[in-house]
Amino acid sequence: MIEVTNNIVIGEDELRFVFSRSSGPGGQNVNKVNSRVTVFFDVANSPNLSEGQKKRIAAKLKSRISKDGVLHVHCQKYRTQGENRRLVVERLCELMRGALVRKPVRKKTRMPRAAKMKRLDEKKQRGEIKKLRKPPV
Repeated sequence: MIEVTNNIVIGEDELRFVFSRSSGPGGQNVNKVNSRVTVFFDVANSPNLSEGQKKRIAAKLKSRISKDGVLHVHCQKYRTQGENRRLVVERLCELMRGALVRKPVRKKTRMPRAAKMKRLDEKKQRGEIKKLRKPPV
């Protein structure tokens, strides 16, 4: 079981791992070992997520989700498949945590009357100064 948040847990049977050859450093090893890991998680059909959570994840991570509602994340940072597998699961959890965080609602604030009056007085003073610069008619 993978713990995403305190109240959301995903079973490892819901994740599908695909291994492929990685690009980057590794010498001859890179040509013969499938160290790149891609994980697929079906957000749309997950029994552990509520409808609201599914919608929030789909909206925030829409660039990473396919039309079928499958979230995919890949990793090829390390030279071993095990390390990349561990890291890709961590990244998946981080992405989901970030997508599930609710943005606080902004409360509209009103400008205090005294501040508004002070601003208008300063504008009037600035206008008077500019008016005094003009030559007399």
